[in-house]
Amino acid sequence: MTVRRRAAAGAVVGLVPLVLAGLGAAPASAHGSMSNPVSRVSACYAEGPESPRSAACKAAVAAGGTQALYDWNGVRDGEAGGRSRAKVPDGQLCSAGNAEYKGLDLARADWPATAMSSGSFTFRYRATAPHRGRFDLYVTKAGYDASKPLKWSDLEAKPFASVTDPTLTDGSYVFSGKVPQRTGRHLIYSVWQRSDSPEAFYTCSDVVFGKDTGGSAPATPSHSPSHSAPATTAAAPAASAPSAPSEAQIAAGASKSTVHHDHPTATPTAGGAAPQADGSAAPVAPAEGTVLAETGGSAGTGPLAVGGAAVIAAGASVLLVAVRRRAATAGRHRS
Repeated sequence: MTVRRRAAAGAVVGLVPLVLAGLGAAPASAHGSMSNPVSRVSACYAEGPESPRSAACKAAVAAGGTQALYDWNGVRDGEAGGRSRAKVPDGQLCSAGNAEYKGLDLARADWPATAMSSGSFTFRYRATAPHRGRFDLYVTKAGYDASKPLKWSDLEAKPFASVTDPTLTDGSYVFSGKVPQRTGRHLIYSVWQRSDSPEAFYTCSDVVFGKDTGGSAPATPSHSPSHSAPATTAAAPAASAPSAPSEAQIAAGASKSTVHHDHPTATPTAGGAAPQADGSAAPVAPAEGTVLAETGGSAGTGPLAVGGAAVIAAGASVLLVAVRRRAATAGRHRS
């Protein structure tokens, strides 16, 4: 074989693993936040990052800046892997330990809150880049004090609602859960652990149980900004029904958001994450040879990526065989 043919064959051989590696490192950018009951960051973003109305949202901006609100759908830990209790520090549950979102951890009792009743409740989670995974929802224990930093020990040890791959309807995951009996101000904490990546997303939703809430829980979540008067004192219950950001607000702020950029992924455990004894998702361990689907794709994206890799590899193999045959033919002619 001539030097030129050897180089061509070597290039073909080297192309195959590079192509497969490139497909296996597909980007991930699954993002979202609870819209009913609305999360702190979503409620403040709906009020307007540059000029929020409520005292709590103003304080959050003063503590952490406006970028956290534009990045409302990115409160995450890219390497959580089902170990949220170990990864997210006490006092930083609402920010997931991210300095950008430190304003969300402010301990105060005037965060915009959704009126809630115990019993069956339909939850909605706005997903700007949907993906497979499991939601675990926790509620604070009786006697919860909103004026103190939120700790894991303030939450019930096990989730009151868990769902894997819920239905995606009009851009939101919709699922039901039975909320435990509570009175007064409390907090719903959600952990969305992806099953195809170690990445997890977190939300804090302030809620008020009982008749004297200062607002009413809507049958379906609002998607327009609230124009009610905000809560102004730390001791007051919710004085307005907070809203999730509207589609127009989401689109308008997209250019200022930084979370739409892709994040690298790790290979997932086949079959997703199984629950642990405390009800949280089991750690996600890489599965040898597994190729990740690209974030935002359907369940068929993974097989498509694998199929594409197979086609490219097959084509490269055919080319390699052709090069070798030509080399063999040339050798016989010379002899």
